[in-house]
Amino acid sequence: MKISRSTLPWGVLYKGIFLAVMLFAFAAGPRVAWAQAKAGNKEKADCVPAGSWSIPGGGKISGADVIARAARNSVVLLGEMHDNPEHHRWQLQVLAALHAMRPDMVIGFEMFPRRVQKALDQWVAGEFSEVQFLAAADWDAVWSTDASLYMPLFHFARMNRVPMVALNIDARLRRATSQKGFDGVPESEREGVMPPAAPSTAYLDYLLPFYGEHDRGGRKKGEISRDDPDFRRFVESQQLWDRAMAQAIHSALDRPGRPLVVGIMGSGHIKYGYGVPHQLKDLRVTDVGTLLPWNSGTHCGQVVGGLADAVFGVNSLSFVSHELPRQRLGIRFELAQDGGARVLQVEKGSIAETAGIRDSDIITEAASITIKRINDIVDIVKQQAPGTWLPLKLRRGGETMEIIARFPAVPK
Repeated sequence: MKISRSTLPWGVLYKGIFLAVMLFAFAAGPRVAWAQAKAGNKEKADCVPAGSWSIPGGGKISGADVIARAARNSVVLLGEMHDNPEHHRWQLQVLAALHAMRPDMVIGFEMFPRRVQKALDQWVAGEFSEVQFLAAADWDAVWSTDASLYMPLFHFARMNRVPMVALNIDARLRRATSQKGFDGVPESEREGVMPPAAPSTAYLDYLLPFYGEHDRGGRKKGEISRDDPDFRRFVESQQLWDRAMAQAIHSALDRPGRPLVVGIMGSGHIKYGYGVPHQLKDLRVTDVGTLLPWNSGTHCGQVVGGLADAVFGVNSLSFVSHELPRQRLGIRFELAQDGGARVLQVEKGSIAETAGIRDSDIITEAASITIKRINDIVDIVKQQAPGTWLPLKLRRGGETMEIIARFPAVPK
């Protein structure tokens, strides 16, 4: 039965859901202590106040109205910064509210390539423990972000028997596209992904500064234009990811009863409708809701019309774990045939990028330990204490080199 205001006062329902969700999120996640970040200027602090919703370019809106509007769509996309705990707590809150109105739901996750779909099905069916699930889903290799940030979302799906769908493709396909272009990848290796819809000029302008920040064969920043062949291949690789997720969402809509499909993904795939929404529109799915978390204190100039349907303010907090935090190098990788970890993707702003690691590098040693198994590099990185340096040996083309990955100290 669909719950409406006529059957239950929304304020009571929403507050009840919120309290239950927050208790679940804190109980399931790691224990953390936090301190309020230093307040910025008044304009920043009041832009999207913590705990409130706002329509970019249109002012405040109640949570009840946001959820009611979102629930009328076929698809709702929830953004995130992958390593921000507050963003995942917000996602859980929104999932619970949407599920109260649209219990026939499917949740799609950017975090999983489609090859591990069976593991997701078995998890939702209650056949796996957490450890078994993460191993079967190849979590450390395909995503590597601390799983405890996502486990409350996974438990929500299993508790309510909400199907989970793997939205993504293997990083090797995205890497091949960035090197050869979409047309250069044989159709048999595309995992069923169709040619993406052409990007808008606005999307190209949005991506160009990000691309320009990377070392591209010694060229200086500012030397790359929209028509640069390497940049266009980079765009195609981004769009391949967007298209793959859009196709998986489109397929989920064809399930009996046409359920509400909620997509959990990085905010960059959602903002301004450039990524997944653009590809869904090409697939004739136009009733798509887009919701984003917004860190309080972020400059108000970025909250502009078209950014998303609504944004929710979350506290800017400084998180300090009671235990040493799990370290992350910031790479997606696979085990190379002759040993070592082949880098499929380097995350922007990561320790790996700062150290100078590039896509296609093969890390052969870490802390003088030869990389022989898929978990070797993961285990070594996990053991790094904050503030320490990790020596790495890698192969790049025919050259062998040594670099240092520097892990930041815990903020005081």
